[in-house]
Amino acid sequence: MPDGARAVLGGVMRIGVISDTHGWLDPRALAALAGVDAILHAGDIGALSIVDTLGAVAPVHVVRGNTDTTPDLLALPEYLDLDLAGRRVHLVHRPRDARPGAATIVVCGHTHKVQVEQRDGVWWVNPGAAGRRGFHTERTLALMDLRAAAPRVTTLSLGPRSARAGAEAR
Repeated sequence: MPDGARAVLGGVMRIGVISDTHGWLDPRALAALAGVDAILHAGDIGALSIVDTLGAVAPVHVVRGNTDTTPDLLALPEYLDLDLAGRRVHLVHRPRDARPGAATIVVCGHTHKVQVEQRDGVWWVNPGAAGRRGFHTERTLALMDLRAAAPRVTTLSLGPRSARAGAEAR
């Protein structure tokens, strides 16, 4: 889907949100995402095979991140605007590149830090980082439920980024 394309998914209610996999997908992520209506990957995918694997769980919408530099990943859009369950969602990798426009939800990655907050009427959702590379100590993803007036976001831990990170966190 080219930059600026809009996808309409009216029946979507439960969304899996993942980012910063950096070429590695924890099998626990697949179990955590089971049963969602769609998956949003907010970039730094690392390998197109990640998208294929997630696609076996639910339809996947992805944007490229700043480390997605191989030709196949560079072909991915920089951002997507989606209509999910009657809400406008802006999917982008870096928060500073977000242009919410009419969106009521911005989904981003890049910072490797979980964030769920409302600013100026827009919900900002960052699931943290699910991969093993980066400066985070805990790998996370999020589930977003759109059945209520405000999105309900649950962050799930996939464990420490590495054995060393787990030991340092104790």
